[in-house]
Amino acid sequence: MPDLVQDLLAFIDRSPTPYHAVAESAVRLEAAGFNRISEGELWDHGPGACRYVVRNDGSLAAFQLGTISPAQGGFRILGAHTDSPNLRLKPEPDVSAHGYRQLAVEPYGGVLLHTWLDRDLSLAGRVSVAQDGRVRTVLMDFARPMLRIPNLAIHLFKEIREEGLKINAQKHTVPVIGLEDTPPIRELLATELRAQGFSLGSADQVLSFDLMLYDTQSSGVIGSRGEFISAPRLDNLASSHAILTALQRSCARAPTAFTRVGIFYDHEEVGSRSAGGAAGTFLPDVLERIVSGYKGGEPQGFSRALAASQMISVDMAHAIHPNYADKHEPGHHPVVGRGPVIKVNANQAYATDAETAGHFEALCRSVDVKAQRFVSRNDQACGSTIGPISATRVGIRTVDVGNPMLAMHSCREMAGTEDVGPMVDVLTAYLMGG
Repeated sequence: MPDLVQDLLAFIDRSPTPYHAVAESAVRLEAAGFNRISEGELWDHGPGACRYVVRNDGSLAAFQLGTISPAQGGFRILGAHTDSPNLRLKPEPDVSAHGYRQLAVEPYGGVLLHTWLDRDLSLAGRVSVAQDGRVRTVLMDFARPMLRIPNLAIHLFKEIREEGLKINAQKHTVPVIGLEDTPPIRELLATELRAQGFSLGSADQVLSFDLMLYDTQSSGVIGSRGEFISAPRLDNLASSHAILTALQRSCARAPTAFTRVGIFYDHEEVGSRSAGGAAGTFLPDVLERIVSGYKGGEPQGFSRALAASQMISVDMAHAIHPNYADKHEPGHHPVVGRGPVIKVNANQAYATDAETAGHFEALCRSVDVKAQRFVSRNDQACGSTIGPISATRVGIRTVDVGNPMLAMHSCREMAGTEDVGPMVDVLTAYLMGG
């Protein structure tokens, strides 16, 4: 268990952005025997083949072909997302104000803005550069503290005691990167790229970027007995890690009759409406091509495969908060450290129904794990995830689950060390045919 927790922490720290999460996932998949393919090539594969494909750097699908055609064996799918709420640079971010150099940012997703104040922050993402007559996009991580969004001293803001902190996203979240003589962002990027061995003559070769802020404090274990994980991006890299680990474990054994699939989407935090998001075509495209590329395909294979398939959507769940217990539905109080959570919503914010919840409950019992359940209060809005969106796109029976956590969407979140292993065990049992 400790090794698995430490591996999760390492995965998170190596994944400051969705692009880095996909790159780290690719490294792990290749070490497990998966071979990369592209969407632009002809897919032709047979029983037992292990493949993965990346779309737009932030989304990835991995699969192991079953021993029989997907038209007969169907798919066992696990899904998660690679993105997390954060602050992202605007296209022309350089700001000079009152002797300081700052960077204009835009909130991405449902950010708890106050949690980003007074933290040592860095920048990572991807950068498009003009090099050798072509446009090349490369991963970038400054990997050191560079920015800070300082709080206003209480001596200048005494009314905070009565009124509380009210953050204006436009005015109050602009990070400081240096004094006014600090080079603009493109020059900083060019300098960093040169240090990484890229041949750049000038900052003008930096064409565009997708850069985001992240907390430089390493992920860690806290609590009097090490009960908790303190880390950024637990929502939803913890689920991505669980799926990756289950894929590695199950695919190290003999193939099953069904085809195993792991799908990792970008842009869940902003509604999944993108080419690589759950509302896009990525999953149906991959599944259809697996069916059509399987040697000895069968008539109406894609529709038949979908009818024989099932999916587990894995996203983090709300644990009961000891200081805000009245925000939770009575009788549905998931606790950190007490096992996976089945998420239910009658209005289909989650895709769970009696059949899919029953299957997941049976999986949990098969590996001696106790499941918990979450439902929102009737007077509380319910969040959603990739489950109902994916189910709508492909028509596959789906259950929404996740490990319980606190401080969701904070710059640093909190989960349980004792929940890491059980989720992996349940997902592995699912991929093994449980």
